[in-house]
Amino acid sequence: MTARVLIVDDIPTNVRLLEARLMAEYFEVRTASSGPAALSLLADGQTDIVLLDVMMPEMDGFEVCSRLKADPNTAHIPVVMITALDQPSDRVKGLQAGADDFLTKPVDDVQLMARVKSLVRLKALTDELRARAQTGQEIAIEDATRAMDYANSDGGRILLVDNDARNAERLRSYLAAAHKVDVLANPADAALTVAGGTYELAIVSMALGDLDPLRVCSQMRTLEQTRSLPILLIAEDVDRPRVVRGLDLGVNDFVMRPVERNELAARVRTQIRRHRYAAELRQSVTNTLALAVTDELTGLYNRRYFDRHLSLMLEKAREQDRDMAVMLIDMDFFKSVNDNHGHDIGDAVLKEFAQRLKRNIRGVDLACRFGGEEFVVLMPDTDFRQAQGVAERVRMSVAERGFEFGTGRPLKVTCSVGVALNEHQTDTPEMILKRADVALYRAKREGRNRVVFDAA
Repeated sequence: MTARVLIVDDIPTNVRLLEARLMAEYFEVRTASSGPAALSLLADGQTDIVLLDVMMPEMDGFEVCSRLKADPNTAHIPVVMITALDQPSDRVKGLQAGADDFLTKPVDDVQLMARVKSLVRLKALTDELRARAQTGQEIAIEDATRAMDYANSDGGRILLVDNDARNAERLRSYLAAAHKVDVLANPADAALTVAGGTYELAIVSMALGDLDPLRVCSQMRTLEQTRSLPILLIAEDVDRPRVVRGLDLGVNDFVMRPVERNELAARVRTQIRRHRYAAELRQSVTNTLALAVTDELTGLYNRRYFDRHLSLMLEKAREQDRDMAVMLIDMDFFKSVNDNHGHDIGDAVLKEFAQRLKRNIRGVDLACRFGGEEFVVLMPDTDFRQAQGVAERVRMSVAERGFEFGTGRPLKVTCSVGVALNEHQTDTPEMILKRADVALYRAKREGRNRVVFDAA
């Protein structure tokens, strides 16, 4: 994983230490020695996460964070405040200023990297939603980037997973004044309970007896209904290595026992605020683009939208020197499906395939109907290995299970897949699509029902 990190600290030694740690993990690092300098750098939109010192002359970190979060153009950028202050009141003040996390010096390398990587993943998803909204605005039905109520975080619905009734009641009491909190005493039912509700946050205790809490979190990340739900862990100091593992699995935040009431409330507000912001973006994209850029039959985006979005994503990948891939998919011998079973069945196959496609790509990937029985998927920040995994998963979702429409035996259908990776500085939309098309043609020529990569 790579990302662009802005370090803000007025002490050069601190900057050099953090810079060395991050560059060793292949992050791109920029630095600023004051609050005004940081805000000036942030204005160019080239920052994925900010590591912000609190104690600085002229403008302290709390004010910098407040200004950053008050600006709609930078409010979505994650902020980790790093300081020697270690009082709960200081952490709460930072979180109330809009910080996404708060680490104390000396900074533990493992925790730092886990936090940065977790927040960068979240930023990548937000960026993709914002980019789709921008594409929709250019196509123009209405303003897809209307102002979001980023500050609204009260009245949340929270599921608290803890089989210790005493601890659960204490945590519930800390949050009950501002939120609706349901307590689940049987952790084994957590994923299904969340999936069946309208929760905005899951709080999971690390002390669940024989049940692994990270398994509970993993199950939530697996289910489509709960994939984007924020998860906050309640942990003991001895749980730190497993908390880091949890962040790698997609957990969003954690609080250490003994739990300080105001810190818990502030972290909960941050997670609910981010969740609602992402939901607003998704709804904005849906409302703005539904009529103009979706395929009526399958509900996927159409060629018009894909062409605009591909140009945008190629430009972004070129500017940031990042990988991306384009996957073209064609249903094998689809004409015979229409000829033998009729166009109604053919349409039903295409609709079902679209659903399987969406289930087997990642949250950041964009699936479109290219035309007829041909589909295309745009995969940002994707190298060969990742693209191969997604492509094979899509191919197998078709080949290994027939299509049932009450016509007797399930229809056996397969698909061929051609994939092209971007050439960072030279690709145009036409070039990368042409290479994916050539790879698809090779997949057809070599026997169909296979994935072939462009040789370039």
